[in-house]
Amino acid sequence: MKTIFKTLSLVLVMITGQSVFAQKTDKKTISFSVERNINASAERVWKVVGEDFGAIANSHPKIVSSNYNQGHITGGENASRRCNFNEAGTKFLEEKQISFDAKNYTFKVLISQTGGIPLNNEYSYGIYKVTPVTDNSSILKMTMVIRTKPAFLGWFAKGKFKRDIADYLLAVEHHVLTGENVNKENFKRIKKKYTE
Repeated sequence: MKTIFKTLSLVLVMITGQSVFAQKTDKKTISFSVERNINASAERVWKVVGEDFGAIANSHPKIVSSNYNQGHITGGENASRRCNFNEAGTKFLEEKQISFDAKNYTFKVLISQTGGIPLNNEYSYGIYKVTPVTDNSSILKMTMVIRTKPAFLGWFAKGKFKRDIADYLLAVEHHVLTGENVNKENFKRIKKKYTE
């Protein structure tokens, strides 16, 4: 009887141990998509988000400055950029374009390094997609897959990330339509124009 009890206990410990280890290696991520209809051709929107990849500060209300890394001068496969969220450059993301498909207006952006932003760069990325609707209208869609550090922050941060992406897509629309750079100082005025 003791032998059976020991064997059952050992099997139970092994099963429990395996499920615990499986949970530790199975990283949970949060994903969401935001899209915006823009009264501009897919080519014009693509120029801002795909080709001018390093100049995201011109069309993002939260980014104070941005530049290409590693000698890149335009967007494309393996182009990388640094996005600074404060003047000191201590709060930043470094991102890299992969799966760049100019013909179908899509690419994936990997987050390669972060500073002061609670994202786990091994599991976080975004996918940009511009879909032509007519000759003068398109849909810009951004899908984000994130894992925060610590992970439990993800569910709290999801709403904020989603609002920030929605603001970014609105800012892209304004920049495409007017050529005006968008920043935190003028964004409130700009947003009011599009939400009235």
